[in-house]
Amino acid sequence: MLKNAPVTPILPATDIERAKKFYTEKLGLTVSPSQEPGGIMFEAGMGSKLYIYQRAPVKVEHTQANFEVQDIEAEMAELRGRGVVFEEYDFPGLKTVNGVAEMGDGFKAAWFKDSEGNILALGQSTKK
Repeated sequence: MLKNAPVTPILPATDIERAKKFYTEKLGLTVSPSQEPGGIMFEAGMGSKLYIYQRAPVKVEHTQANFEVQDIEAEMAELRGRGVVFEEYDFPGLKTVNGVAEMGDGFKAAWFKDSEGNILALGQSTKK
């Protein structure tokens, strides 16, 4: 049933206007003309959407959304130019170098936090 249904990440924000500014100015997303009550819907690539809603602070310790990109280094350079700071990790089985982790099996990933502390990722398949 759901294998053909689009999925929309839904993320919390303690300051909805600050989050709106981050997603439009830092990530370049567009606010959708069709809005949902209590939050903001953003349009992203290939018809996908991202919804941010107002709520009290929550602690986030995992990736909540991933943007699939063609050139992770180029995307990171552009986002860094807009003030986005990438996380550095050094865990067993996961180490970033200049913000990028080689995940094996032809996949690279990088993580950053939005203005509300949500953990977002960039992912690039390097398989040809």
